[in-house]
Amino acid sequence: MVLRTQAQAVYSRENRGHFGLHLRKYAHFTSPIRRYADLIVHRALVRALDLGAGGLPDMSNNELAEIAARISAAERRAMAAERETVDRLIAGYLADQIGATFEAGISGVTRSGLFVRLLDTGADGFIPISTLGQEYFRFDEAHHAVIGSRSGEAHRLGDLVEVRLLEAAPVAGALRFELLSGGRTLRNAGIRPGYAERKGRKNERRDSKPAGKTRRKTSHRG
Repeated sequence: MVLRTQAQAVYSRENRGHFGLHLRKYAHFTSPIRRYADLIVHRALVRALDLGAGGLPDMSNNELAEIAARISAAERRAMAAERETVDRLIAGYLADQIGATFEAGISGVTRSGLFVRLLDTGADGFIPISTLGQEYFRFDEAHHAVIGSRSGEAHRLGDLVEVRLLEAAPVAGALRFELLSGGRTLRNAGIRPGYAERKGRKNERRDSKPAGKTRRKTSHRG
């Protein structure tokens, strides 16, 4: 969540420093060369230090800006391709384990359900909110949780849960799970009950009272 609040790092012709390293000036430089960005820096050093052929040729700021934008876009595509490949391989590996149970952590909470990550393999999967129980679960965005309207049971980001694998789609790299255990009450989760939860509890208390005569209130005057 902390990483998601920050802007994604991009390559730029302007030296804006490095936020994580707290450096005012920073250049992406590795050896041996792994990225085209590294090659740009290497060739710039060759030219600046007059180390021979292969130095960076003259180019405008606009050309450097275009190169930086293309490198950033290519890196995003490579990261997405890597994630998709891993997801497909893991889904293929788990395809013959339908019905097996796993320990997992809730890695994401949305209106439509819970995203979980298995502790042993790191596989990511989804639990539809409609399968959580026999009550309505409300999405609490502020607390990254879904909360049962009657029981107050809460499933929150970071919770450890037990899940059962229901479906694996290797081509899509998708896994669907069923939640078995791991819910917490509102009090244990540190979440203040909302209106729906308070109203549900009030109704439950009223319905639980034994039937009998209604007591009439009387006033006493001095």
